[in-house]
Amino acid sequence: MSRNSELQALRAANIPAGVANLHNIFVDRAENAEIWDVDGNHYIDLAAGIAVNNVGHRHPRVVAAVEAQLKRFTHTCFQITPYDVYVHLAERLNRLAPGPSPKKTLFLTTGVEAVENAVKIARYYTGRSGVIAFSGGFHGRTLLGMALTGKVVPYKSGFGPLPSDIYHVPYPVEYHGKTEADSLAALDALFRYDIEPSRVAAIIIEPVQGEGGFYAASPGFLQQLRQRCDEHGILLIADEIQTGFARTGKLFACERAGVEPDLMAVAKSVGGGLPLSAVIGKAEILDKVAAGGLGSTYGGPPLSCAAGLAVLDIIEEEGLCARAERIGEQIVAWGKSLQAETRCIGDVRTTGAMAALEFVVDNDANRPDPDLTKAIVAAAAKKGVLMLACGIRGNVIRFLPPLTISDELLNEALKRARAVILELAANR
Repeated sequence: MSRNSELQALRAANIPAGVANLHNIFVDRAENAEIWDVDGNHYIDLAAGIAVNNVGHRHPRVVAAVEAQLKRFTHTCFQITPYDVYVHLAERLNRLAPGPSPKKTLFLTTGVEAVENAVKIARYYTGRSGVIAFSGGFHGRTLLGMALTGKVVPYKSGFGPLPSDIYHVPYPVEYHGKTEADSLAALDALFRYDIEPSRVAAIIIEPVQGEGGFYAASPGFLQQLRQRCDEHGILLIADEIQTGFARTGKLFACERAGVEPDLMAVAKSVGGGLPLSAVIGKAEILDKVAAGGLGSTYGGPPLSCAAGLAVLDIIEEEGLCARAERIGEQIVAWGKSLQAETRCIGDVRTTGAMAALEFVVDNDANRPDPDLTKAIVAAAAKKGVLMLACGIRGNVIRFLPPLTISDELLNEALKRARAVILELAANR
């Protein structure tokens, strides 16, 4: 029996079935954009831990920063005895965050914790309770995270009742026939029929939907949301958990729209592979919460904050925002070439290095093909390429390679993926 099989049997006996695994591959080691499993098999990583490893696995600068911090201390709890790396990372993020307003940063550990705290802060600041989110959005698996998330299965089904005063409007996806005008009209209708604007604390949006399918809100749409929020005294929360830290070609996706959110939830790549999240927002908003109202035992762990400082250095010094644009162009050119050879790819899109192929039957946008999508992901793994499926219809393959991947390695991964897609499409 292989070591992968042995560990899979042990995993099945000891880990809840609700914690799903996309691949039954147990990792032994990883370097930049490459992974080796416990049986010695080699993989090119186009998933990056769901956009966590934007600077690659075990970047030497991250490893060195963590090792240096490890020799000092690992934990004190910032609320008990604070430490320098927390403050230095907050200062840098405040300076880099979009918009001219003075900023402050609260560190936490997970993405959904950042989302929950952003909502909590918005409610405290405005004295209102309502929150508006978008269909297809993903904001986490806690009770409030599930309530905000715009997809029932598998995230909400069977877990109710969920927190109240949460409302959803359609996310604009023109490929699915939902225009930006439709979404804005739905928001205006929500204000007329379900909740008055004066009772809404915040609107939360992913500038590019992650789990929802890599659909991007245009700069004009985000600017319209900003305008409506300003008109009604509503806070705009940007969920930049998957889009942040150079992934979209900017440090934060909101920069592409020239929009300053009131609050941003960030996580994933900020820690370079270590758990770290944050709420970055306008100082006047964060400062309104009374002392003791914010915090977490492990919020802003010293090792993670040290890694976060290294991540920002790497993004700047290695030009990863520009690199993200080049990666996206490379994947889209490959995807469009492939699209011309088959009738199973309905759409090819990217925002920076958030690239996606949407699989359909016979070029029909209304006939999603989740079975083919799932088969492609599984077959590609057998060819040594790790990819992820996503989308509200389960028919999108998303590409999230580390931004440090070489052109040669990316080309090899795409070459293998192309062969898999063409073979499976021919057998449909």
